[in-house]
Amino acid sequence: MADKEELVRFGVSFPAPLIDQFDRYIDEQGYTNRSEAIRDMARRALLEPARMNGQEHVAGTIVLVYDHHASDLPIVLMEVQHRFHHDIISNMHVHLNHDQCLEVIVVRGQLARLRSLHQQIQAQKGVIYAELSVTYADKHDQGKEHTHE
Repeated sequence: MADKEELVRFGVSFPAPLIDQFDRYIDEQGYTNRSEAIRDMARRALLEPARMNGQEHVAGTIVLVYDHHASDLPIVLMEVQHRFHHDIISNMHVHLNHDQCLEVIVVRGQLARLRSLHQQIQAQKGVIYAELSVTYADKHDQGKEHTHE
């Protein structure tokens, strides 16, 4: 088992109404204390794609919602994805209603390329929502078998 990381204590001041809201949030999310919630929020903030170096190797998702009646949009989206086929692991397509589709594209690769893929998707007329979410991935471990011990 790996050694536990050293914890460093520091003080944080909140206005009373904000701490009340925060305490309700951590209770709703199932945290047992404020420290756990703050650690998770800090990790999430540091993993924002805009903050990361474009050369980083990452894995994540691009989630998009689009109007499938918009001109040739489904064909254009497929062509964009084919240009990035080395970066796409999988995708899932869901029909939300008569007009809208949701796609979840699972990606892995250099962040700069994934940002480019995301921007090319987001810029298409008829795309209502597109978000890239990533986490660090070690490219040297690709293809290796792993166990859950």
